[in-house]
Amino acid sequence: MSVKADPCSQPSLMHPDQAIPLLLEQVSPVSDTEVVLLPHALGRVLAEDLAACIDLPPFDNSSMDGYALRFADLNTQTNQTSLRLIGSSFAGHGFQGEAKPNTCVRIMTGAPLPVGYDTVQMQEEAEVDGEIVHIRHPKAQGANVRCRGEELTQGTKVLNAGIQIGAAELGVLATIGASQVRVYRQLKVAFFSTGDELRPVGSELAPGQIYDSNRYSIQGLLKRANVEWLDLGVIADDPEAIRQAFRHAASQADMVLTSGGVSVGEADFTKQVLDEEGQITFWKLAIKPGKPFAMGKIDKAVFCGLPGNPVSSMVTFYKLVWPILQKMQGLTPVAPLMLNATLSTPIRKSPGRVEYQRGILSRNAQGELEVAITGSQGSGMLTSMSLANCFVLLEQFQGDTAVGTQVTVEPFNSVLC
Repeated sequence: MSVKADPCSQPSLMHPDQAIPLLLEQVSPVSDTEVVLLPHALGRVLAEDLAACIDLPPFDNSSMDGYALRFADLNTQTNQTSLRLIGSSFAGHGFQGEAKPNTCVRIMTGAPLPVGYDTVQMQEEAEVDGEIVHIRHPKAQGANVRCRGEELTQGTKVLNAGIQIGAAELGVLATIGASQVRVYRQLKVAFFSTGDELRPVGSELAPGQIYDSNRYSIQGLLKRANVEWLDLGVIADDPEAIRQAFRHAASQADMVLTSGGVSVGEADFTKQVLDEEGQITFWKLAIKPGKPFAMGKIDKAVFCGLPGNPVSSMVTFYKLVWPILQKMQGLTPVAPLMLNATLSTPIRKSPGRVEYQRGILSRNAQGELEVAITGSQGSGMLTSMSLANCFVLLEQFQGDTAVGTQVTVEPFNSVLC
């Protein structure tokens, strides 16, 4: 019987920047698709290229409330021409008559440009005297007119497969008349916490017990990630209970996510059971908080084991699990936005791991970016995440950092906001 190599025996810790590409190599995007109605497409990943089936806009229309006219009727010897008003054109109720020399039509924003007219002057540049409108000349023929097809012509690609459908994309899809779209199916993530000390909120705490906060944080993170999730609750620190939870989770989901039990304590059975039921490919990274992060496989499901400390759990989800979920959903993981800011509070740090300290990013009176640490940075202090709006990124071998130093900050994206 062959003996599995133990990735945990490696003496050196991997930098998270090196680990992320290796983690992503182990997962593939889902390939199954489904058709959903447009109101249910928000947040889903488009599975096919979409082209415009109509011109946009579909007809010449006005971009202003004003008066439609023939540019050729304007008196080039003056800066104002008087035209006879012969009708109106409203959005949805266009002018039905024909253009005539030296006439104009009252027109509203979005209304069809009457046939024969080629220019619109805004109402602020006109004076009405009964049926006569004195119009100051627009600068050019075609002014304030949105021409048919100027945004898109029929057959032009509008959206590419692999984009996540947001509010703007919903509007674009509606504009081209798409009532339903083909998207990749949603990922399903099963998760549970381990620990005999964990109690559900609302219950009485015995000495040595704490409330299980991680599952609620993870629920929020998974909702932000736009995946289906299955909450298996708290599993006791018992190898057989953890084994059954793993098997059930792997049969139900694309990813199994756990909180706690991946450290080196005598009661940390998650790694032990996973070694027997599946495989671990990563364990421990040079990241703080969050060193005991594990990744592997259970049957066909991807496994990610988050640390039990609340802040460590959120940081490792954000930095490591989030890119994995993006790729599995068919999205291209996007490099986070990094900014430089002046440190307004001192930082204490020991060299050895990349640290993501929680910070509050703001602008000072001069409009310059500055960042303050939220206070104590213990991995169990979840309030530090609630107060923060960014991470202060401290490199692996960096030490203490003084006030006034330029530091790199990573503003939180939508998954943490």
